[in-house]
Amino acid sequence: MVAWRVPRTWRVLLWLARVVIMPVARLRVTGDVPEELRGGPVILAVNHIGPFDPVAMTAACRVARLAPRLMATGGLFRAPVVGPVMRAAGHIRVNRRQADVAAAVDDVAAALSGGAHVLGYPEGRITLDPGMWPERGKTGLARVALATGAPVVAVAQWGAHEVAAWGGFGPTVRTLCRALVRRPVVRVHFGAPVDLSGIDPAAAGAAQRATDRIIDAITAELRALRADEPRLPRYIDPVRPLSVQRRHRPAA
Repeated sequence: MVAWRVPRTWRVLLWLARVVIMPVARLRVTGDVPEELRGGPVILAVNHIGPFDPVAMTAACRVARLAPRLMATGGLFRAPVVGPVMRAAGHIRVNRRQADVAAAVDDVAAALSGGAHVLGYPEGRITLDPGMWPERGKTGLARVALATGAPVVAVAQWGAHEVAAWGGFGPTVRTLCRALVRRPVVRVHFGAPVDLSGIDPAAAGAAQRATDRIIDAITAELRALRADEPRLPRYIDPVRPLSVQRRHRPAA
């Protein structure tokens, strides 16, 4: 497998995200990917709290000197302008709720075999948990990690939900205008590699156990970022739907 080289399009977008975030938020990036993992392959597993997350994470990756390939919903790849840009940047398409969704697992494994960093949201959607804590995860990232042996780094982020609201054009514009005035703090923390030792990939339920450990690790890192908001966020998006159907129960 030929080693993956970061496309110029993605380098430009990394720089642009850092510029775009400045007027609407104060970005604070802490932690780091261990030096021995920087050469790849590595999986960055991130919590998902709002539509501004990709911009915030791209800007944070620029600060951290990382250029991961992003796992993104297939709808972005079908968009007239965004789609060609996503493909040119080398990102990985995930066709959620479609028959070929499993193909993304093979695509991620191929990217890792080329030494790439891959960034994905193990929850598979923006969290609907009332407290905005990570939900029970999907097993895709864990299955790739178990199959390839690639390390998983837990990444927590908080504050992007104050920049762009959930519900379409109107709420998004209102939230962005608010952010231009208040410039909320957006925090991103690159945590420690997740301990997946002792999980036999061939055993029944292995992928779910690994997924639970990944979500537990992200939750632990997030808890430190929002120590002053332990139960509910200060900013409540009035249009974000709520659900406890996929609430994650952290290990004791």
